Amino acid sequence: MKFFITTAIDYPTSSPHLGHAYEKICADAIARFWRLRGAKVHFSTGTDEHGLKIQRTAEREGKTPQELVDERSSEFRRMCEELGISYDDFIRTTEERHLKVVEELVRKLQEKGEIYRGRYEGFYCTECETYYSQEELVEGKCPVHGIKTEWVSEEGYFFKMGKYRERILEHLKNHPEFLEPEGRRNEILRRLEEPLRDLCISRSGFSWGIPLPGLEGYILYVWVDALMNYLTTAGYPGKTFEEIWPPDLHLIGKDISWHHSVIWTSLLLALDLPLPKKIFVHGFITYKGEKLSKSRGVTLDPLHFARTYSPDALRYFLLREVSFGQDGSFSEEALRTRLKEELVGNLGNFVHRVLTFTWNHFEGKVPEGKVDPSLEREVASCAEETGRLMEGLRLHQALERVMLLAKTGNEYFQGKRPWEAIKVRRGEAADCLFNSLNLVKCLSILLFPFLPFTSQKMAHMLGVEVKEWKQAYTFDLKPGHPIEKPEILFRVVEAEPAGSTLRAEEFEKVDLRVAEVVRAERVQGSEKMVRLELRLPEGNRTVMAGIGKSYSPEELVGKR
Repeated sequence: MKFFITTAIDYPTSSPHLGHAYEKICADAIARFWRLRGAKVHFSTGTDEHGLKIQRTAEREGKTPQELVDERSSEFRRMCEELGISYDDFIRTTEERHLKVVEELVRKLQEKGEIYRGRYEGFYCTECETYYSQEELVEGKCPVHGIKTEWVSEEGYFFKMGKYRERILEHLKNHPEFLEPEGRRNEILRRLEEPLRDLCISRSGFSWGIPLPGLEGYILYVWVDALMNYLTTAGYPGKTFEEIWPPDLHLIGKDISWHHSVIWTSLLLALDLPLPKKIFVHGFITYKGEKLSKSRGVTLDPLHFARTYSPDALRYFLLREVSFGQDGSFSEEALRTRLKEELVGNLGNFVHRVLTFTWNHFEGKVPEGKVDPSLEREVASCAEETGRLMEGLRLHQALERVMLLAKTGNEYFQGKRPWEAIKVRRGEAADCLFNSLNLVKCLSILLFPFLPFTSQKMAHMLGVEVKEWKQAYTFDLKPGHPIEKPEILFRVVEAEPAGSTLRAEEFEKVDLRVAEVVRAERVQGSEKMVRLELRLPEGNRTVMAGIGKSYSPEELVGKR
């Protein structure tokens, strides 16, 4: 059994924000689940590195486009590593393997007569690298980003996308599972009620992109380039491709549902390639009522929260708080509350009580005990139900169900009162700990897709390996099996107390913050000035500092 899952590839014009992290975390939970179920998983993510916006951003920062994407792509990769994202392939669209695939695919489209020369006139948003008609604009601005578009009028090359309208409509209607949730599918169906225009797939006037084969002076439209990454990561056109194509799941944000369900689908139809089995559209992460957006300056640094509260605390909050497929609001206060009440108070409390009691009263070994059939049935029921929920992409409900089992464990342990039984009825205490330890083992399996660091820590303390989902169905820890010394899984993180009021009137106006220097470079032509990129909770910020005579740029990176 194979399972091929992809995220969208990110546009690295700035550092990753919490919305990028959310998509990767969700995809990772799904990939880890299917690995436990025995599937041969291919999980791809990466960065989309061509286009006009990349070139303009690089020019503003005094860098080449390649230097810019090299720096920023490494930030996205670091985010994945720190958050435990278990990708199998991190693809960059500037890689040679991708350039070769794109050139071959475009030539195939040319040979099949799918591309013709014409004239394009319309509006272009450089933020999402998308063409819009006058009717699609909202008050003259991009309907997604709310910024001014550029009028483009140029000779170019078009892909005959319009002729695939009926086939796309038929597929959406006959295969409702192809595009979910239902509301997103209905949006696309409504848009397809209108005629579908052919797609301009060329740009001129800039150089940072993949040249259109045989057509000097034209760059391939970045969205065609980007969408083809899925074929590259699948190993097109080799044996690996035949084994894993089509994707079982494209996981994307709602701002690019049209690009995937219509543009990508029509390209695959034109190339006579099988369509993805499912495109699932997740919602946005909002902060104080606004969508996280680089262009609007509404960003939150995921690594700040992962380092402050732990990667699994952040993963837990996003997976548990947000109904998968809907928008979800981020609040640091809500994160602290879930950490304190659910991870520390429920899960962490149960695991620590059980392991500590075993360590103190049973020499750190699983005691002789009888299986509690009703508790074992409850665990098996949880594993079965959680599996069905994960198959149905109801991630938040699946995690809720597992945490309900942790609550059941707490109630079981509290009800058996082994601290009293150990004094006069040692056998009862042993039964309680035997069953509780096995329940902790089952939780370590069930939590692995969601909280991989915590799951592995639990498994290590129990001296077991997380290998397959069916481990969660049975109480198979044997009497005498040794456990490691218990460790705390989570710690409460309190809000920083407000500082005392300062009396100096002017100083009250100063906004003082602690920031980490993530990048530093000298300003050309100046001995004093250094350009610093600072990491703040709300996102990265670039500032200039006259400290070049006192510090080298290398000394400053990592300083706070």
